[in-house]
Amino acid sequence: MKTTLTATRVARPTALRAFAARQARRAIPLLAVAALAGCATGPHANPDDPFESYNRSMTRFSDHVDEAVLKPVSTAYVEVTPAPVRTGVSNFFGNLADVWSFVNNVLQLRAEGAANSFMRVNVNTLFGLGGLLDVASELGIDRSRQDFGLTLGRWGVGTGPYVVLPLLGPSTLRDTLALPVDSAGNPVRYVDPVAARNSLYALRIVDTRANLLRAGAVIDSAALDKYSFTRDVFMQVRQGQSSEPLFRDDADKGANDGMLPPEPDR
Repeated sequence: MKTTLTATRVARPTALRAFAARQARRAIPLLAVAALAGCATGPHANPDDPFESYNRSMTRFSDHVDEAVLKPVSTAYVEVTPAPVRTGVSNFFGNLADVWSFVNNVLQLRAEGAANSFMRVNVNTLFGLGGLLDVASELGIDRSRQDFGLTLGRWGVGTGPYVVLPLLGPSTLRDTLALPVDSAGNPVRYVDPVAARNSLYALRIVDTRANLLRAGAVIDSAALDKYSFTRDVFMQVRQGQSSEPLFRDDADKGANDGMLPPEPDR
């Protein structure tokens, strides 16, 4: 009995120390974020960009990685891969994205957008060789691109401040919180085996960067401050996409209200 009581007394402090250690580890990211916010804000901060100091440093880091890895790989991909093949790759990933757009159109109660996304997935999958051909666009079925961040905006959640994510680039606080849901809604996530899944992820990254090569060149040549230009355009687009009320007269809707803009021409 004495042995049992002694073991219990020893176990209790050990368990308490383990619990305290776990709580401390959980608190570290929160403290880091709080410290970051305190360092990044200032009296002359842009209201949409209170974390500008952090965002600019993260932009520089991402730009260095892009210049060293992503841009050269994407440029080589464009140079060695025939245009029809690149178009097929983009169409394939666009078809997968339409699946998640359908879900978000439903969540946003957008009947037309949901119907278009549903028809696009079925038409392109069945008649477009699994999505390699964009037959739906040829038939005049418009794409209504949506994500969970826009779904939150549709139901009244504001964009929040501008945030630059490591390697992922421009975002907002709302869109950052929506990322885990968007990730769970990505069909590639459920591809098995893991090697095939990772290959698709890598191909998607290269395809996305390749499609932005010309746009990046235009920004580099036209913008005096690339960071400010990118931030202002991104925030205008995301805030504009989220500003449409849940119920409004269809006759008052703009052509691109509440949906992501079209992808740049390849």
